Amino acid sequence: MAALWKGRRRWKTNSYFKVLARSLTGKYDYDLVVIGGGSGGLACSKEAAQLGQKVAVLDYVEPSAKGTKWGLGGTCVNVGCIPKKLMHQAALLGTAVKDAKKYGWQIPETPSHDWGTMAGAVQNYVKSLNWGHRVQLNDKKVKYLNMKGSLVDEHTVKAFTKAGKETTLTASNIVIATGGRPKCPTNVPGVEHGITSDDVFWLRNSPGKTLVVGASYVGLECAGFLTGIGLDATIMVRSVALRGFDQQMSGLVTDYMEAYGTKFAWKCVPRRIDKLPSGALQVTWTDTQTDSQHQDTYDTVLWAVGRAPETKALGLDKLGVQLNKETGKIIVGADESTSVPNIYAFGDIGEGRPELTPTAIKAGWLLARRLASQSTQLMNYDNVPTTVFTPLEYACVGLAEEEAERRYGKDGIEVYHAFYKPLEFTVAERDASQCYLKVVCESSGNQKIIGLHFTGPNAGEVTQGFALGFQCGATYSDLLNTVGIHPTCAEEMTKVHITKRSGLDATVTGC
Repeated sequence: MAALWKGRRRWKTNSYFKVLARSLTGKYDYDLVVIGGGSGGLACSKEAAQLGQKVAVLDYVEPSAKGTKWGLGGTCVNVGCIPKKLMHQAALLGTAVKDAKKYGWQIPETPSHDWGTMAGAVQNYVKSLNWGHRVQLNDKKVKYLNMKGSLVDEHTVKAFTKAGKETTLTASNIVIATGGRPKCPTNVPGVEHGITSDDVFWLRNSPGKTLVVGASYVGLECAGFLTGIGLDATIMVRSVALRGFDQQMSGLVTDYMEAYGTKFAWKCVPRRIDKLPSGALQVTWTDTQTDSQHQDTYDTVLWAVGRAPETKALGLDKLGVQLNKETGKIIVGADESTSVPNIYAFGDIGEGRPELTPTAIKAGWLLARRLASQSTQLMNYDNVPTTVFTPLEYACVGLAEEEAERRYGKDGIEVYHAFYKPLEFTVAERDASQCYLKVVCESSGNQKIIGLHFTGPNAGEVTQGFALGFQCGATYSDLLNTVGIHPTCAEEMTKVHITKRSGLDATVTGC
């Protein structure tokens, strides 16, 4: 034991002198150390290495409360965008099978869905991405360390393995890109019986009858694909759905989901969860509108009540890295700098930044170029497009109508809108009453477009192209001068001419 202690003391002494030597000579182990191996961290590290920087990436996944863990790639690859979109696709295929009968396909029996087959295929694909990221880092000569990182000073990081082995890395610059993890309520007895989005994509068995608590995009997307593959899914909504998004569009999304089969418990909050001898979960909740209590049993409770930044284990307080006390996120400048020189942060962990994978990737790539003195270009966080992959997809870019009205005044904006019917819905006899688009413009001058919203099939694919117009300062006349592709849903955007102010029927009829 004494020998072990002497060895540890000698290692710590050597580590101390190593850091001291680096600070005196100005030489470091690396040009850049990135803490966090998500989409943004990987983009930053690979670009830096491409530009000749010596780079190390630290990435370690702390298992969820249920013990779920995964490989390199962060939230998007493992427990976010990728598995979500694939399971959303599984649900869309279920709807397509129903539509197929109307188109003449002879389907002899009611189709059924096997969770294990879907989950296994999705998980195997995600694992292939994990491996691919490791190969890419190796090819670009980026040092990958499956370790947790904690800051010692503006040039030094302590890294710890799962077993507790410690090493020290020094770098000219340190970048934090650790993202966030799902939150759980702190005042609900039995909260530990629930799971989060960190778990649902890695379940071996079907979640069965599921209560999703929370109506964020995560909650709606998960409940949507669960409904689509034939499961009983209920969303418990405390206040409003899709907070921060255009609320008219939110209403269309939830109306469609209710018609689609997803249940909603509006204005309700959970009070407790009890695990019954059968293994089922008995949930007690309060309807805040009537102040009445209700109970039901579920196989799974999925918490979707928000996300928290991964900052607690980084040692930021000791260095004086400034945080937003309410959100816990790191306060950053336009160049992703923190309050401490040589330490940068971007992605979901940055205060005021969109929690979106493409923005993190772009921001990380640009940061790497600036740190390598190859560019001065800053990330433009304005007019970032996004899509909610609910059963009826919703995509948008620019301002919500409410926000536009707040900024410009009611008379300062003009809203063009249309209800349309996708051609694919006609033969299938599907209800299209929630397929809708609106274009929010400045009412003065050349009517610059400041917000665009679309619900319908392939909403993300439709909106991605229009996002380019935003970057180019598109106006309403530019939109009308664009020739549509017929027959598509996207072409309706180029023909929209009815204003909300007019009160006229906005239903599209004919070509």
